Amino acid sequence: MTELNDHVNLVVGAMIVAILICYAMIALQGVLFKFFLYQQHKKTIILMNVIFSAFIVWSLQFFGMWMIQQPDGVLLQKWLLLPSYLSILVAALGATWLLMQPKLERYALGLGAIGIGSAVFLMHYFTMMTFIPLKQTLQYDVLWTGILVMIAVFGSGASLWLAFRLKNVQNNAFILKIAVAFIVAFSIVAMHYAGIWAAHFNIKSSHVLQTTTSGHIVILGIVIVACLILIAAFFVALLELRLEERNRQLTEVHKELTHLTTHDTLTQLPNRLYLNDYVKMILAEHRLHRQQIAVIYIDLDRFKSINDAFGHHVGDQLLVQFANRITEQIAERQTLLRISGDEFLLIAEHSSVGQAEELAQKILTDIQQGFSISGRNINITASIGIAMYPEHGEHLQELLMHADIAMQASKEQGRNTYSVFNYNIEEYEERHQSKLINDLFKAIEEDQFVLFYQPKFNKYRKICGVEALIRWQHPKMGLLGPNMFIPLAEKTGLIIPLGYWVMEQACKQIQLWEQQEQNFYPISINLSAVQVEHKSLIQTLKQYIEEYQIDTNHLIIEITESTAMHHIDSSIEIFQKIRKLGVKLSIDDFGTGHSSFLYLKDLPVNELKIDRAFIKDLHRGSKDELILASLIQLTRNLGLTITAEGIETEEQLEILNRLGCQQFQGFLLGKPFPKEVLEHKFAIYTS
Repeated sequence: MTELNDHVNLVVGAMIVAILICYAMIALQGVLFKFFLYQQHKKTIILMNVIFSAFIVWSLQFFGMWMIQQPDGVLLQKWLLLPSYLSILVAALGATWLLMQPKLERYALGLGAIGIGSAVFLMHYFTMMTFIPLKQTLQYDVLWTGILVMIAVFGSGASLWLAFRLKNVQNNAFILKIAVAFIVAFSIVAMHYAGIWAAHFNIKSSHVLQTTTSGHIVILGIVIVACLILIAAFFVALLELRLEERNRQLTEVHKELTHLTTHDTLTQLPNRLYLNDYVKMILAEHRLHRQQIAVIYIDLDRFKSINDAFGHHVGDQLLVQFANRITEQIAERQTLLRISGDEFLLIAEHSSVGQAEELAQKILTDIQQGFSISGRNINITASIGIAMYPEHGEHLQELLMHADIAMQASKEQGRNTYSVFNYNIEEYEERHQSKLINDLFKAIEEDQFVLFYQPKFNKYRKICGVEALIRWQHPKMGLLGPNMFIPLAEKTGLIIPLGYWVMEQACKQIQLWEQQEQNFYPISINLSAVQVEHKSLIQTLKQYIEEYQIDTNHLIIEITESTAMHHIDSSIEIFQKIRKLGVKLSIDDFGTGHSSFLYLKDLPVNELKIDRAFIKDLHRGSKDELILASLIQLTRNLGLTITAEGIETEEQLEILNRLGCQQFQGFLLGKPFPKEVLEHKFAIYTS
């Protein structure tokens, strides 16, 4: 067995050289990735990086072994150099693949460390086998071999973990680079010497491995290379410092630009752009903890007259002094913003209604002290409106609108006061409708509507048709029923495109159910008085029937009794045209209008739907039962189908069934559902 006689200086020197080389390699890679068009040459750069890194690590091992030779000479097994390099190349490829993953899981880190460590050990083994002394054989000590493998595995794992962190952090990058370089260098040097101690050469005479003259030449060469690397590392460090300085300047500029875009240039208060992100964040927090937020809308009274009387420069100074005075008074978790010329918004987190009122009164008191501007004493008042989250809205736009309405109420009360929003304010209904009308135009363009289907049942509780009911999927207010927007649509004329949309969707659904042989039809759709009188009704209905190739018996048009009787002669004419197309007709809400039974014989209708007003208080022996008995008997004598809607109890269903009603509809039997729910829930109930 041979002994190693290396000096401490040589070990320390090897360690320093290895650290310098590894640091220069890591830093140089960072510069390459920053300067080159990474996305355009991604694969090429990654491959070059892997080949270069593997070659550097292999070179450190190879030259380390070259420095130590036997006196009798060494038989250089050149053919082992290739598998030696390929081993570390495989390790570099594996490490690169792991570093490119978005996350480094524990099991991946463990497996990677074992795999890369094994490849590194193979590199060392092949390199040792390359330098077999003449007339000797190589064996490994079990203990030192175990130490060698542990160094390879743990060194690989630590390097992987630190390198992955280096990829994702901006701060302390220099420290991490030093740490990675130290771990890699320590692993290489430790493996080198542990491998030499683990190696046993079987010879009869004991020779001591010594550093030969050629070894000294190699050491000199390595020192020269180390100096060159040190110079390169110095320039790389300078380049990195330059890059870091430029990045710091860009970050500062970005912060300044962000501040300018999110803050008012005059008062330096946050503006509307800041408001959106800020409120989104605090709403999420307060929604989670079920806490209140006060939105306080502040409007300076008669501010325009101050600008006109004293000039805009005085008005600007007034705004600045007002902003500074209020900012000095507000507490933590309270934020003052300027949202327009003389309008400010104060957001008070964790605030009750009482606390918000105290804050509003304090603001009014502070303003009344007056402002001294350019030698003038300027007096001004303010009108304040308060809206609370979540009582008065769960979204920013709702809270702003309601706080603004409360502020307008303060102005109507004589100014210089505050008001808390409530839903009884007259302006609320008008502004709410105006907002919905504005949203309604956008909703039609963006197709924000959906159809729900409420089933109708026969006396055996089998589905005998469905009624299509429109819903508005409002992006902020959620799902709205027709009573929320149909009157507005009729007022603005939007009911026409809305009605045709419902008609087309119903025809599409009929076609789909016919193809799938799902017997949920006929589908009933509702038409308003405006739609019935529209000149394109018959032409459009005919177009949809032909386009979707539906059975016209599977479509029913429902018209309210008041609509049918509005212009009876024109109604009869329109109904006859609809019937000629093969489409069925139904009179909805029958019994609540002004219809005469004499007209029933002239109206070409197929069905009468008894209004829910007759069903609501229905019980045995009631007057409603007597009226319904007459209506049902007359309708059946005329050969019409009779349908009762609004059934909510079993007693109502039993009475109507006994009186001879043919079809039933109501929450007792089935609520309106999306088509997917309807198909899943009621498939077995179709007749």
